[in-house]
Amino acid sequence: MIDLQVQDKTHDEAKQGEALILDTPVKADARKLYIESYGCAMNFADSEIVASILSETGFETTGDYHQADVIFINTCSIRENAETRVRNRLSQFGVEKRRNPKLIVGVLGCMAERLKSKFLEEERLVDVVVGPDAYRDLPNLIEQVESGHKAVNVLLSREETYADISPVRLNSNGITAFISITRGCNNMCSFCVVPFTRGRERSRDAHSIVEEAKGLFEAGYREVTLLGQNVDSYTWTSEDGTETINFAQLLEQTALVNPDLRVRFSTSHPKDITDEVLHTIAKYDNICNYIHLPVQSGNTRVLELMNRTYTREWYINRIDAIKNIIPGCAISTDIIAGFCTETEEEHQDTLSMLDYVKYDFAYNFTYSERPGTLAARKLEDDIPEEVKKRRLAEILAKQQAHSLLRLQEWVGKTVRVLIEGTSKKSDKDYCGRGDSGAMAIFPAIEGVKPGEYANVLIEKCTSATLIGKIV
Repeated sequence: MIDLQVQDKTHDEAKQGEALILDTPVKADARKLYIESYGCAMNFADSEIVASILSETGFETTGDYHQADVIFINTCSIRENAETRVRNRLSQFGVEKRRNPKLIVGVLGCMAERLKSKFLEEERLVDVVVGPDAYRDLPNLIEQVESGHKAVNVLLSREETYADISPVRLNSNGITAFISITRGCNNMCSFCVVPFTRGRERSRDAHSIVEEAKGLFEAGYREVTLLGQNVDSYTWTSEDGTETINFAQLLEQTALVNPDLRVRFSTSHPKDITDEVLHTIAKYDNICNYIHLPVQSGNTRVLELMNRTYTREWYINRIDAIKNIIPGCAISTDIIAGFCTETEEEHQDTLSMLDYVKYDFAYNFTYSERPGTLAARKLEDDIPEEVKKRRLAEILAKQQAHSLLRLQEWVGKTVRVLIEGTSKKSDKDYCGRGDSGAMAIFPAIEGVKPGEYANVLIEKCTSATLIGKIV
């Protein structure tokens, strides 16, 4: 029976609160680490770095926090609902801590810097608070807590990229993996806390990125996603100044690791994505024809209030370039409904942008004010919640129609799919993704297994899933 309910793992919401487990031999005397992640793909990649650092001091991961000696929750401050979930989860861990007073509970990541005093002093929910640039200090911070002190390190760095740390692949299917290429962000979007919680942008050594990709391929991985808050601004210069590599060149070097290593990337910024990048994608078959290009709003005035540094016309220019240079390229986006002072006419501009692009899929949210951002300080969150929700519903309805339309274009075509595993509801069905990133479901056949590519004839689709058979 074909399973139509397979969760699209490209949507971060599917992984929120996931416990990360490393498949290693269990040692009777090993201390147990339980780590949960919320937010963007960068946070999930950071959790792998944390596990790698702590594995060097004798920690093993566990999927049961009741067995843990240390519990870490890797946090996000982008949206209010993420903070609510984290606080609720910390309360649950507090119950376990009362049962086991030696248990160490810590908060990592973006929320750590902003709410350190609340967590440590006012609410007394945690023992240790660690920002995204201070993970190397974790063994020392844990020792401080064990000696009876609260511990905190939320210092931001202009240099830290963790380039020399080989991330432990947690909960991995052994087929797809993230590779962080930058940390931090130099864009000061008025709604976003990332520049304050992750610091200024730093680009990782290009050679370490390519070597990590090679190592993953040799270990059996067949897809890597290059991660950064803004991958298009990636620029690395060697210490002696003799070599400078931009994102297009990094993409090419990663693609050249092996033709069977599929390469994805996220996230692009409309002001920075270049024709050179687009031509590089078009040149290599193993660079996926898929670009996530957040628009946030279809109206120039609202974009200016958001400090996005591009206009509606500029964004359309980039969309046209993508479609001209990479025909058939899948495009996804982010949209915020009900940003400060957004009028009904300006909301209509966003709807018309959806009609113009016809995105393959989109991550859509109502605006929620984040403390510390420029918008929180300078702009009034003056759109009533019921208006935000109604506008969001209109965006969602239009996008769902476009998603179905885009998937219907694949019906009757044969797609080269990387098999990622069996579907969640039937081990008789495989699931995997084509070049566009759309999930395909198809019956498993003898002689073909996860980690391999298969040609799948698409016979039908839902608004979120392609359905077919191996040919």
